[in-house]
Amino acid sequence: MSFTLLSSPLQGFTDFRFRNAFHHFFGGIDTFYAPYIRLDGKLVIKSSYQRDLQLENNTDLSLIPQVMTNDADEFLFVVKYIQDLGYTELNWNLGCPYPMVTKRGMGSGLVKEADKIDHILDRVHAETNVTVSMKMRMGYEDSSEILDTFPVLDKYPIKNIAIHARIGKQLYKGGVDLDAFQRCVDSTRHKLYYNGDITTVQTFKNMQDRFPSIDHWMIGRGLIADPFLPSMIKANTFEYPEDRWAIFSEFHETIYKDYDAFLSGPTPIKMKMQGFWEFFSQSFSNPQKTFKAIKKANNPRAYQSAVAEILKKEMSL
Repeated sequence: MSFTLLSSPLQGFTDFRFRNAFHHFFGGIDTFYAPYIRLDGKLVIKSSYQRDLQLENNTDLSLIPQVMTNDADEFLFVVKYIQDLGYTELNWNLGCPYPMVTKRGMGSGLVKEADKIDHILDRVHAETNVTVSMKMRMGYEDSSEILDTFPVLDKYPIKNIAIHARIGKQLYKGGVDLDAFQRCVDSTRHKLYYNGDITTVQTFKNMQDRFPSIDHWMIGRGLIADPFLPSMIKANTFEYPEDRWAIFSEFHETIYKDYDAFLSGPTPIKMKMQGFWEFFSQSFSNPQKTFKAIKKANNPRAYQSAVAEILKKEMSL
């Protein structure tokens, strides 16, 4: 069965600079999701969101905007904004697990509020012609919470529901709950996408075997930890390209230059790249030593030297 690979949005990581470089050097992702737009009660689109969604910054890839809200007026405001840009689909984030979000009744903290979800979807479908898709956790406290939303969701022409097979209070700890995901498959008429812990070609194959009806797969942290993963899944291979580290080096240099040109001063770029290396290091031969070397680099020259030494060691193995 043919399948589609999607990039799950990670706030602070998968903006247009990363997406464009990833798409150019690695490929394998059919559609990217933009990190969420969050308004926090003010009907204003921040400049960072504007830059991220501008069509000229996303010319060579397929992109779907995302909104994080528990308010119908905010949702409608974002719909108008993205439609004015030329987008036709808006993804609604009911998946974010972080307490700063869930305590405000958004992200996975909204899953248990079926009546509120109903109210928002009713207004959006009555007052706009936007295509709505959703990204959800199975709940915040319990994986059964999502089951109570399906009678509501089934009332609306939602394009798809991407489900991360964890509950919110787990954050990213512990394993995914595949039995709970199967209950979701059995409980809704909507098309479901799978998300959660696809980190190797083998784990992808295992998921395919477990859920033969699923043909859309969303990769989040695994895509950053191993940027070759989507293309290797597509090629049905466990083998990395011979010039793996040369490709990674070019990719790294591209995003480093792009972020360095945008961010002001050595500290922001250090923190930005350190965040990436927390993931990147996981696919190196010695993850702990690799990340430690990056953290010790306290200035741009030391950082570039550390990266060069890390890649030199990998190429010699």
